[in-house]
Amino acid sequence: MAPKLMNRQVRAARRRLNQEFDEVKMADEESGFRMELSSRFSIARWAPIPLRLIVGYGFMEHGFSKLSRGPDAFAAILQAMGVPAPHFMAWATILIELFGGLSVLLGAFVLFVSLPMALVLLVAMFTVQLPYGFSSIKLLAVTNAGAQFGPPGYETNLLYLACLVALILGGSGPLAIDGLIGRRGKSGIPAAGIVSNGR
Repeated sequence: MAPKLMNRQVRAARRRLNQEFDEVKMADEESGFRMELSSRFSIARWAPIPLRLIVGYGFMEHGFSKLSRGPDAFAAILQAMGVPAPHFMAWATILIELFGGLSVLLGAFVLFVSLPMALVLLVAMFTVQLPYGFSSIKLLAVTNAGAQFGPPGYETNLLYLACLVALILGGSGPLAIDGLIGRRGKSGIPAAGIVSNGR
């Protein structure tokens, strides 16, 4: 009887050890998963920054380009396309591109500026680029003068729209004025304090 009792006790002790080992292993795996998840999320929070940089800079570059050629030149193009009030629309587009781009770059009021920016993209897409198809790069030939390209399609506009939607849904990310406004609002300090303090 004594050997049988000892065998039972040994088996029970082994079961307890195995169970404890499994629990420790599971806890290690869970904490490793938690660490991996938390590090992934801490990196993921920076994802909006490249989106803000490319969208903000891209829009501002287009606005500066139109401004440097003269708003009248852009208004003439709009008039030839049959756009009503071409001078007003030219200035409206330039200002949306400049100030909307700057706003996205700084992560300020992204939700509000995204609508007029998306409107500019959609108007350009449906009035100019749609007949030329999807691709924004159409290499026609390479000559002594360099590469010759055809008219761009609407691919780039869709990329800009996707970036704006991602910023609206996911937020402006770190180093954004929107984040400062949100934090000040929660602490009871008015959001306008950012402008008045010059921060």
